Amino acid sequence: MIWAFEEEVADSINSDNENPLYLPGVRLDPEIRATTDLAAAADSDAVLLAVPAQRLRGICNGLKDAAGKETPVVICCKGIEQETGALMSEVAAQALPGVSIAVMSGPTFADEVARGLPTAVTLACGDENLGKSLSCALGGPTFRIYRSDDLIGAQVGGAVKNVLAIACGIVEGRKMGDNARAALITRGLAEIVRLGLAKGGRAETLMGLSGLGDVTLTCNAMQSRNFSLGVALGEGRPLDEILGERKSVAEGVFTAASAARLAKTLNVEMPITVSVDAIINHFADIDATISGILSRPLKVENPAQT
Repeated sequence: MIWAFEEEVADSINSDNENPLYLPGVRLDPEIRATTDLAAAADSDAVLLAVPAQRLRGICNGLKDAAGKETPVVICCKGIEQETGALMSEVAAQALPGVSIAVMSGPTFADEVARGLPTAVTLACGDENLGKSLSCALGGPTFRIYRSDDLIGAQVGGAVKNVLAIACGIVEGRKMGDNARAALITRGLAEIVRLGLAKGGRAETLMGLSGLGDVTLTCNAMQSRNFSLGVALGEGRPLDEILGERKSVAEGVFTAASAARLAKTLNVEMPITVSVDAIINHFADIDATISGILSRPLKVENPAQT
């Protein structure tokens, strides 16, 4: 059972086995049914939360009475809440006290997953038995699940890589070359590691599917909503115009501000993240911002330090 916000999406899934608005051209299994009733979708063995990150708290509040505490939730959205700086698991824990929480993250373009192309993800869960049960239930011949108990690391990588993808898109749009993008990805990954460690995550998690794997995918393909948005920005198009053309959410637009604030709170230096936030939310000039990044003092390369 899949919950859809738009009634036309639910109707199309039920009548035509297709979601033309968000997943056009992909035939869905006829056993998949859709509803606009959140309670009906919550009456399940597990609930997968694949909603926009900034809507997660509201959706969880709607689940309070619909889902029992024995029903685990698997967070599939990637972001940091703007108003609070909370990770998605922290949002869910506040809104659904007592409910078991897992996080699924990794390099996943929805179209490829839906078409059965090989995909591997991280499933982070503090309860080992629940993690095993969820992995067995959700995994398949072409959908490989690797377990972890590091919920924080799995989330930091998935959230901040969207901001880094916007930066890489800007480099592409400005035609600054592959060398520049490779350097940006590497230094951006260092920022992700620093923030993850400061939040209590583990560096090895961020070198895995939910960190490096997700960065590799999202920072190199026009299929990435965040990368393609960055390309358009780099080509000189205004943000409002770009967003006005899109139905789906580019999470990095929202995460840039929340990640920059969280980094400041934790005293973590994240110049690339702060620069993307400045361009998107504070009307900073792109060329001047790039010059500022390039003129930073040279330091010893150590991803765990500033």
